[in-house]
Amino acid sequence: MELYEETLDENRMNSLRQDLERKIRDRSAKLGVIGLGYVGLPLAVEMAHKGFRVTGIDIDGSKVESVNAGISYVLDVSNESLRSNAVNGSIRATQSFAAVESLDAISICVPTPLRKTKDPDLSYIIAAVEAVHNHLTPGKLIVLESTTYPGTTREVVLPILEKSGLKVGRDFFLAFSPERVDPGNKAFTTRNIPKVIGGMTPGCTEIATLLYQQFLERTVPVSSPESAEMVKLLENTFRSVNIALANEMARMCRKFHINVWEVIEAAKTKPFGFMPFYPGPGLGGHCIPVDPYYLTWKAKINGFEPRLIEMAAIINSQMPGFTVSRIADALNRNKKSLNGSRILALGIAYKCDVSDIRESPALEVVRGLTEKGAKVSYSDPYVSRVEIGGEVLVSADLTPQLVQSMDCVVVLTDHSVFDYPMIAAESSLVLDCRNALRNFSGANILSL
Repeated sequence: MELYEETLDENRMNSLRQDLERKIRDRSAKLGVIGLGYVGLPLAVEMAHKGFRVTGIDIDGSKVESVNAGISYVLDVSNESLRSNAVNGSIRATQSFAAVESLDAISICVPTPLRKTKDPDLSYIIAAVEAVHNHLTPGKLIVLESTTYPGTTREVVLPILEKSGLKVGRDFFLAFSPERVDPGNKAFTTRNIPKVIGGMTPGCTEIATLLYQQFLERTVPVSSPESAEMVKLLENTFRSVNIALANEMARMCRKFHINVWEVIEAAKTKPFGFMPFYPGPGLGGHCIPVDPYYLTWKAKINGFEPRLIEMAAIINSQMPGFTVSRIADALNRNKKSLNGSRILALGIAYKCDVSDIRESPALEVVRGLTEKGAKVSYSDPYVSRVEIGGEVLVSADLTPQLVQSMDCVVVLTDHSVFDYPMIAAESSLVLDCRNALRNFSGANILSL
């Protein structure tokens, strides 16, 4: 009897898989993306470009309206690209999770923030998976893309989905595939960044890999969802640790009266064994400041102390405060107090040429300066207004008159559109945190 039931299960699994494979290959599979942010929207557009009908699901009504109107709010997706897909019906967006019912494959791309205690907040993932569970039918493929700790797919996502009575590998397919998007990067986009995929079963890995092969240039299957989850955390922890080293070197070099930027440029001429990382006013973006905490949390509950990773996070978190102190020292040299000084922050986004302010160290620097009594304004062509410490600031036009009126200009984000020759010439004092003024010299120009 047991053998008979196993044979029925295997036949059922093979039938469901073959049907889904056929739909994927002939582009009749209906695809869904839950979460239409900087990861989900580009993914949906790539799917649509290759002939799939895509339904985007997001609880934010303004995003849904924008997508359906063909108006992009994501830097890496042009209005033309989105509009053409919205007009021909390749992409539609909705706030209703009932749409999951008719979908064959769903990619979950929701946020994974940290709580104030630096513990993982999986509430968005859990809410999305619960919604999928409510509409789960046999033959669906679910892929989690949200960055999270190793074990989330197996320990959190799978039990929710199997509450339906359906079984992974038999009735539905489940995999993890970490997003690896670098917003604003023109060379590496959703389409050509290799896609790591780890399924709950070999069959899950194979079917998920087949799906992503249809619209991405390269896939990288791994043995399990845990391996795929760990890949993303290793990548960003690697960057966090090495940026911390660069930040510590910068502070050390200042003590030695050595130009850290010159040291890094010379070191990177070595053709092997060295990769350049650069100091700055702190870490920004959703990934690098956040992801290592997912790893350290998971490590600690498993009895492992990740000391190097934690120390790197501490060093990086100190950089906004160090930047404020550096400004205060520079003003003091000019016989001015930070309290009451007029400071212009150049750039408020977390990195150059993007509008993303998530975890931006510039926000912490501005907040720290304001708390010490400085009169702070900012200029950022990508961020028109921002709220810091309960106060709404509006970006100022970067003019010679504005620069001349300041006691100090601090380059926090090295946007390529800034007029650096004018900044160097017109500023009475500049603290350059990004080496943007490396081609200029003068007593008024200081580096981090």
